[in-house]
Amino acid sequence: MNLDVLSPAKINLFLHVTGKRADGYHELISLMCPVSLYDTLTLSFSGKRLRVFCSHPGVPEDETNLAYRAADLFFRESGIRHPLSITIGKNIPVGAGLGGGSSNAAAVLTALNRHHGEPFTTDRLTEMGLALGADVPFFVYRRPALATGIGEKLAFYGGITPYSVLLIGFDFSVSTARIYKNLNLGLTKCRKIHKSLLFKAQAWDAVDYLCNDLETVTSFWHSEIETAKQALIDEGAAGALMSGSGPTVFGLFSDERQARKAESALNKVKGWTPVRVEMLL
Repeated sequence: MNLDVLSPAKINLFLHVTGKRADGYHELISLMCPVSLYDTLTLSFSGKRLRVFCSHPGVPEDETNLAYRAADLFFRESGIRHPLSITIGKNIPVGAGLGGGSSNAAAVLTALNRHHGEPFTTDRLTEMGLALGADVPFFVYRRPALATGIGEKLAFYGGITPYSVLLIGFDFSVSTARIYKNLNLGLTKCRKIHKSLLFKAQAWDAVDYLCNDLETVTSFWHSEIETAKQALIDEGAAGALMSGSGPTVFGLFSDERQARKAESALNKVKGWTPVRVEMLL
């Protein structure tokens, strides 16, 4: 028997790093939204042991893979044991700030939970997910959410103004750990904006508050980020921002036709990969 599962990407519409804890984790306030760019996972209950397969050279096929770790954690916590092969069709860029690995882990947890009659509640799955990574709980729920703490405290947010989204991927990746290591908390630019945010309002237009404290760090090494943001604005985007620790940049378009036109225009830039997606609200 096989299970086919879609695993979505996310964008950070707002990301303010508020401090660093004694254990090394950074605390933040981030408004995250899933988008319609998916990895495809096939779970096959066959073979002799737990295996992961992926043709992408940047994705490990051993026990360090987050999807592998998610399945192993589910089996250990549930007491269930059987062979499982996980094949990952990679469409979400690796090391791009879109949460692909975390999404894969959440997809495996939720798929196995459904397959085995839901031995765990959603709250318990998010607790398990947090042991794998700070973004995994968000992907368990797959809804726009305001994340606080290290990302594990989620308040669901249904008031986001919808936009057509154009992602700009690059032919390089970045290390999230390196970006956070080089972040100067005294220079975080989103603090003032955060004070004016009304996240509990019925309607929230992301364009008015787009900000990412990690953007300055990543763009210091990769000037393409600022270039891509300006290109998106020039092509009609209402706003543009880097997602997560980057390097992926996204533009928000109120007109889908304009987003399609921008996708066609920016597809001609060497080293850029524009992909048009929708917010999953």
